[in-house]
Amino acid sequence: MYAAALATGTKIFSVAPMIDWTDRHCRFLHRLLSKRALLYTEMIVADAAIHGKRERLLGFDPSEHPVALQLGGSDPAKLAEAARIGAGFGYDEINLNVGCPSDRVQSGTFGACLMRDPDLVGRGIAAMKAVSTIPVTVKCRIGVDDQDPEIALDDLAARVLDAGADAIWVHARKAWLQGLSPKENRDIPPLDYDRVYRLKQKYPNVFIGINGGIADLNQALQHLDHVDGVMLGRAAYHNTAILADVDRLFHGEPQAAIDWVAIRDTMMDYAAAHIANGGRLANVTRHMIGLFVGVDGARRFRQILSSDASRPGASPEVIALAFAAIGIGIGATAGQAAE
Repeated sequence: MYAAALATGTKIFSVAPMIDWTDRHCRFLHRLLSKRALLYTEMIVADAAIHGKRERLLGFDPSEHPVALQLGGSDPAKLAEAARIGAGFGYDEINLNVGCPSDRVQSGTFGACLMRDPDLVGRGIAAMKAVSTIPVTVKCRIGVDDQDPEIALDDLAARVLDAGADAIWVHARKAWLQGLSPKENRDIPPLDYDRVYRLKQKYPNVFIGINGGIADLNQALQHLDHVDGVMLGRAAYHNTAILADVDRLFHGEPQAAIDWVAIRDTMMDYAAAHIANGGRLANVTRHMIGLFVGVDGARRFRQILSSDASRPGASPEVIALAFAAIGIGIGATAGQAAE
């Protein structure tokens, strides 16, 4: 994937891995809007992948391809075993989290903490590469706490590339492990896109992707003048419909009107199957809240999905009611919501 992208000059657009957000239901919805975006799981801790309920944690719908599994952990042997398991599930990529600043990863000495130990990260990547036939990549920060980003990012990059990493995705800000909450770490440390650009200049033949604070697709396109890939997180989650423009803007495919009727019906069928397997409607609909930002009726759409879908015994018909609030009901035409 990454070697081919470099060889052809193809740029990669991705939706960032986000804990508690980019689960299989979220990814299924995102794939309905973009056939080409690279999707990521939320971070799965290596121990959970090894010892947990694997189908629940790692299972995904075949339509999600291309889809990458992000792992968290610091023990090379466990990372290798988790990578082997993930590859067996059919993922297109295994990614190591070296950027998450949450309390959970700090207590487990992984995530952004690993920026302080590039040698250990390198050993983890080498172990994962030894058992994997699919790309193994890293997602990191430019540094943590009082590290000098010029030194920290170069040290990490050199070590993981020596170990065989196929790509590096960089969240272009530091993580402050002391003094800032995980939420604050997404906004307060200043962005330094130029630092990521310099990494790409240093490694012209390595795939370097950028992440952090990118608000829309126009900004994403501007970054591609400097790096090989761009990754959106919250902007894609909270305004989900922007994903419908990804295939046109990033891959030159013809613009097509969004078939909201088909999306509604597909999500209703998907929710019905999830409920039949013991799930709840809200597990699916919570990821649909951002579909109609700025559209008439969007507030009511969100209210229905937030309240009605959470009630005991809620059925997929709640999705139909929510779409009707936008003007998409029986006999509605595709694209009506945008008129």
